[in-house]
Amino acid sequence: MVGLKPPEVPPTAATKFISAGMAGCIADLCTFPLDTAKVRLQIQGEVRIPRAISSVEYRGVLGTLSTMVRTEGPRSLYSGLAAGLQRQMSFASIRIGLYDSVKQLYTPKGAENTGLTARLLAGCTTGAVAVACAQPTDVVKVRFQASGAQLDGARRYSSTVDAYRTIAREEGVRGLWRGTLPNIARNAIINCGELVTYDLLKDALLQTRLMEDNVPCHFMAAFGAGFCATVVASPVDVVKTRYMNAGPGQYRNALSCLLALLMQDGLAGLYKGFIPSFLRLGSWNVVMFVSYEQLQRAAVLARPALA
Repeated sequence: MVGLKPPEVPPTAATKFISAGMAGCIADLCTFPLDTAKVRLQIQGEVRIPRAISSVEYRGVLGTLSTMVRTEGPRSLYSGLAAGLQRQMSFASIRIGLYDSVKQLYTPKGAENTGLTARLLAGCTTGAVAVACAQPTDVVKVRFQASGAQLDGARRYSSTVDAYRTIAREEGVRGLWRGTLPNIARNAIINCGELVTYDLLKDALLQTRLMEDNVPCHFMAAFGAGFCATVVASPVDVVKTRYMNAGPGQYRNALSCLLALLMQDGLAGLYKGFIPSFLRLGSWNVVMFVSYEQLQRAAVLARPALA
């Protein structure tokens, strides 16, 4: 299993942009149930106003998935998938597809290699821009994924379009950008954890000649990137999920959400859902980066045939 060989001519920025969006969608299709389980575990035990106790309790990744299938049906595992795919086509295209181009902007002219600082700046930049563009899709995705955990079991929205309309009508346009600041923080961190780690690991494997530029190399680098990203981003991810799922007036801002979480669950609350987060991010990164590399190479190979 070696996949397509590296092309002699590097892919264009447009090829990377489109390939990243498609690879993000492929990864979401494969790992979406794990993401839904992560959201359910992160919001479990959240204090709501008025206070009430949910009748559904989730225990672990497999327990959460089986409970959802038993109480809500198999389709609940993919609740919010439409918004998730919309998110990836805009979000992944920007933060991953434009990473190499932005990295070159931060690299001093004449430099033989791109330094760590330029990689980190590129990761932060593309992550922040992607959030600013794709935040409404993320809000809707989280609301759908959390909807089955509502105490009365009622669906909050009938469709993705209805969710956008309802949130804008009831909470204002600002409601669609709820949690933007913690999401920018999360994705700046996670982008560096994913892209910079993948970049560095892949370069190290190739420069030391431990592996060739093929699927096994991409798999190893992506797995390491997923673990690193989960460790550094999990606390921000928990706060982001709770804040974006909150109703109007539940939290004044992201900081009050963080303080409520710490008072209720302590520091351990910042790593709620860590296992499903790692399972999801690790597998997501493997599928995404392997697909991304292969889609780029396929596009470059197909270019002469289309000319």
